[in-house]
Amino acid sequence: MDQALLPLARPAGRFRARRGGWPARLIPVAVLVVILLPIGIGLVWTLLPAIGYLPAAGGQGFDQAPWREVLAYPGLATAVVLSVFTGVTATAVSLGLSVAFCAVVHGRVGFRRAEAMLAPILASPHAAIAIGFAFVIAPSGWIARLISPWLTGWTVPPDIATVGDPLGLALVVALVIKEVPFLLLMILAALSQVPVDAHMRAARSLGYGRGVAWIKVILPQVYPQIRLPVLAVLVFSLSVVDMALILGPDHPPTLSVLVLHWLMAPDVTAYLPGAAGAVLLLAIVGGAVILWRLAEVIVAGGGRPWISRGGRGMTSEPLLHVASLATVVVFLLAALALAATVVWSFATTWRYPSAFPDGWTLATWAAQRGAFARPAWMTLSLGAVATVVGLVLVIGWLESEDGRGIRLRGIGLRLMYLPLLVPQIAFLFGIQVLLVRANVDGTFFAVAWVHLVFVVPYLFLSLADPWRALDPRYARSAAALGATPGRILLAIKLPMLLRPILTAAAVGFSVSVAQYLPTLFAGGGRVPTLTTEAVALASGADRRVVGVYAFAQAFLPFLVYLAALLLPLFFFRNRRGL
Repeated sequence: MDQALLPLARPAGRFRARRGGWPARLIPVAVLVVILLPIGIGLVWTLLPAIGYLPAAGGQGFDQAPWREVLAYPGLATAVVLSVFTGVTATAVSLGLSVAFCAVVHGRVGFRRAEAMLAPILASPHAAIAIGFAFVIAPSGWIARLISPWLTGWTVPPDIATVGDPLGLALVVALVIKEVPFLLLMILAALSQVPVDAHMRAARSLGYGRGVAWIKVILPQVYPQIRLPVLAVLVFSLSVVDMALILGPDHPPTLSVLVLHWLMAPDVTAYLPGAAGAVLLLAIVGGAVILWRLAEVIVAGGGRPWISRGGRGMTSEPLLHVASLATVVVFLLAALALAATVVWSFATTWRYPSAFPDGWTLATWAAQRGAFARPAWMTLSLGAVATVVGLVLVIGWLESEDGRGIRLRGIGLRLMYLPLLVPQIAFLFGIQVLLVRANVDGTFFAVAWVHLVFVVPYLFLSLADPWRALDPRYARSAAALGATPGRILLAIKLPMLLRPILTAAAVGFSVSVAQYLPTLFAGGGRVPTLTTEAVALASGADRRVVGVYAFAQAFLPFLVYLAALLLPLFFFRNRRGL
């Protein structure tokens, strides 16, 4: 009888796109120009200095000197182990918590409440979360203040390494705070392709516990759809820089931070070992992805007998509930981190162990007004340009799909994910070399172009499913009445899809705001944004000043998300159907 669960647990078959004419070929061409071309050129110009060729830094020939210097670095082995440990641990924990939370809460009222909490966390850039989390867990942070001295007896901050701990545990927790909401969003999108209710009823009728039924029946169908997002999370965790600069250890740092120090050194000869370090990081990330895929095969091979044995999983239910509660703690930590940036930005004096500031003031904001204006304007402008241009490209691609029945699947979808599956530092240095040779580095155009590379994939992933779900009979009816494709797009599709388009725009804008390394490399330090300024200040500036930049960095994307929710209500206030 339990064998009946096996067909339900099989992943759905893949959609095979039909071949088409030139509109079908337009999609890979656009991907090539916008995504593959800069990444390909960037990787080439990172690989060449790694093998000794970079005339500007004195590398005239091909030799092994850069690699010898990298491999001889005293803390290299520790940096590699630290990067692998923090990256793999954060990914595994994030995936486990996300799956457990969905298994326990999906279909209940609390699940909808959790969905509502995703937007502000997803909108908050990584650096803002890291800064706020540092405010929360530091020895003189908010948690220590809330429990002192009445519980701990601490009248001075304890001598405990919470931020910058040698194991990178603070970095792992901060990564989990950012990655769990993203994976939950991806799981929600995948669940729309699965008849969850029917399959859960069938499994529950056989006596399976709610959580175990979800894992045995729903997860095998969902995971193939979220595999690429999971791998993107793994790559990001292994190569993250801004969060590691704020929360990670210093001596030695993670490999990505070590590579950044080399590539940003005043001595240009350090660029050669820096490029070699970037290639080493790329190889480590590639190896981790391969091992992760092997682990998937092993788990899948062991999972089918586990499903067919028929265990009802009642003893596993408490563990799933504990993991789902841990996910709630993750949401609470995210809320505390964001609240800490707000409190510090408006605080007067806040002496330890007081739980709250002595007073509130706008003086810090007023004092930073002059220095704050240009980064804020640059952040807003870059986000707007990258988002608008990206929307034009993505809507154009989706329109070409409608015209010829072509869908970006398989290899095409993997190419779309490529900027998320390649460590940024592995190709951004090469892009910087290209921009310098073209004499356009440090310009607004260069930074906006590099931001676009990362914005387009998120726009496509946010908009593709709603666009494809639109009933094609609307367009057919308009075409039967003589409407041209352009008019159908402007008068039918865009108004009906205004909400998902605005939501995708909010996602794209928040992605642009969060870009630290792309802004640093393409801007050459001459295009300041709230993110670059916040990371630079986080290491030693006044907490109130850091709070101003971190709060502003998180608040701008939140405003855009809020506009995405409210504008459709305004435009369609007399049209309930839209």
